Amino acid sequence: MHKMKSICIQSFRHATKSLCFLLYLRYTLYFNSIKIMAKILVAFDTVREGWDELMRAHEVTFPPESRDFTQDEIKEMIPGYDVLCSVFDIPVKADILEHAGKLKLISNYAVGYNNIDLNYCREHGITVTNTPYSVIEPTAELVMALMLSTTRRTAELDRLIRSTGPKVTLSRIERLGVDLFGKTVGIVGYGNIGAAVARRCRAFGMKVLYNKRHRLTLREEINAGITYASLEDLLRQSDIVSVHTPYSAETHHLICAETLKMMKESAILINSSRGAVVDEKALIKALKSRYIAAAGLDVFEAADVPDAELLSLDNVVMTPHVGTQTYDARVRMVYELVDNVLGFLHSDRPISRVV
Repeated sequence: MHKMKSICIQSFRHATKSLCFLLYLRYTLYFNSIKIMAKILVAFDTVREGWDELMRAHEVTFPPESRDFTQDEIKEMIPGYDVLCSVFDIPVKADILEHAGKLKLISNYAVGYNNIDLNYCREHGITVTNTPYSVIEPTAELVMALMLSTTRRTAELDRLIRSTGPKVTLSRIERLGVDLFGKTVGIVGYGNIGAAVARRCRAFGMKVLYNKRHRLTLREEINAGITYASLEDLLRQSDIVSVHTPYSAETHHLICAETLKMMKESAILINSSRGAVVDEKALIKALKSRYIAAAGLDVFEAADVPDAELLSLDNVVMTPHVGTQTYDARVRMVYELVDNVLGFLHSDRPISRVV
């Protein structure tokens, strides 16, 4: 009986200690959450789905509906904020950052981050994150749309119907397109998006060549069903060249007059990476002179504004930088951005850190 009583007392003490610890942990986390409540400035307009978790934990400021904050507005507001959520077409340079005395994080709503002064951020201890995963599939789908539109001439034929009337009669050899099946696609820059494009091209029955700075292992190449080639060999052998390399001083005008002349006369160039990776003037000359057959462009060299000469060419299909312009992608990007912000502030999840 005495032994039983002793066991009960020990059990009660153990349960009491456990309960006290749980209460301590709960209130510690609660007060810590209040302590680290951050002020977050969202500089751009986008879908409002996906922000709830961030808004419950922190103070979030959005721009008026249907517009972004201006540079002057950001400059005026930024001194009071801990986090800035930016996007690829809103510059975040030193002229803004020098006013951001409290800023700890820039969370970019894009995979690219050329809009941000990374050197300033490094020097001043500001972390930078991006959203590399949510953009993969929609961008790869747009690349396939550009491939199909250029090879099957869908945009050109659409314009023909609209300009000549609903009844269009083509001869059996007029305005012929080409198949994707059996063709070779060359992927320049084999990252996440390049790999997603490769998977889709293989489903179309295409042979896939790739080029990247660091070659994959042989096992990785076999598993992916792709073949490594030097840039020159890739350009010479490919029926379609799809560019996915990030922009840098090293990749500026990677596709230029010299490299365009390496391509087949029947080849098609697709660019969904960054406009300045391609020398636009050289591309226009190649298209006019028929050094290559066609191009599908989602990005352009001059701040994503196409050169006026491109507008008159039938062998070009253009979209206005819309690789992620789907509702699904926009929502996934919000969730990825929110995870980056919460992961940085709470250290409770991984973040996609650039700096």
